[in-house]
Amino acid sequence: MTELVTPPLPAPEATAVTPGSGQPLVTIVLPCYNEGEHVLLEIERITTAMLTSGLGYELLCIDDASTDNTLEVLKGAQQQYPNIRLLPFRRNGGSGTARRIGTQQATGEIVVWTDADMTYENERIPELVRLLIEDPTYDQVVGARTTEEGTHKWARVPAKWLIRKVAERLTNQQIPDLNSGLRAFRRSVALPYLRLLPAGFSCVTTITIAFLSNQHDILYVPTAYAKRAGTSKFHFVNDAYRYILQVLRMVMYFDPLKVLMPLALWMVGIGFVKAIVDMVRHPFYFPANTLLLLVSGLLVGSVALLADLVVRSRDGV
Repeated sequence: MTELVTPPLPAPEATAVTPGSGQPLVTIVLPCYNEGEHVLLEIERITTAMLTSGLGYELLCIDDASTDNTLEVLKGAQQQYPNIRLLPFRRNGGSGTARRIGTQQATGEIVVWTDADMTYENERIPELVRLLIEDPTYDQVVGARTTEEGTHKWARVPAKWLIRKVAERLTNQQIPDLNSGLRAFRRSVALPYLRLLPAGFSCVTTITIAFLSNQHDILYVPTAYAKRAGTSKFHFVNDAYRYILQVLRMVMYFDPLKVLMPLALWMVGIGFVKAIVDMVRHPFYFPANTLLLLVSGLLVGSVALLADLVVRSRDGV
């Protein structure tokens, strides 16, 4: 179930630390790749918001083998801000890899994903966290962007709309923002799905579909989206292809009949109708394309049933 709301900012006296534990309640995973010019501003914004909120937290900064001075800036910030934990990569793994490893290394019960490019309202991170604290029926809270400010906007808007509609159709859920990078979720719920995350940007799409496919409720909160600082790492053609492929892959993983069976039924149906037409026009003569449609439909349907059997016999997620 998904829901889009505009909640009031909760009172500041909400639980600040994990009860009975010295560990932080929240781990904020911040992947950084060539963000040296502005990452310190993002750290200052996040730190100010978290200190004001009173929530116990750690800021896990992951340098994804940057080629600029990002790592040096993060090392300097670590000396200035005691809540920062630095995890440098020796080779570039992609934002999905950084988020996956960051979530695995997190010590907080609630994990927050965001970006270091000044696009998201990171000052609202405490709001997302408090929504999870106060309502245990939700396992994830997502900042649903109300505008699109990325590069290639003319192409990104219709492409994202189409991919989102495909995901909604396949998951039977309304999804206001399929690939928002600002989200908070319960680490214990997300851990079984981390192995499914791809290395690239579509990791956020994956975690959304994984939660929805297993009946974990997601709350969507409208949020502004600013023009990014620095240079975008998004490549429209390649990343759009990966997004749609990942949507299909995830639904196939959880419910393959939704992807394959409609195709099989359409092929068999069209083949059957064409066979009747062929029979009327040329009695007992069936062209090769008619037989190909029928046989292909039966093969796809057989694969769909076999895939569904594999899914249902699988242990765990």
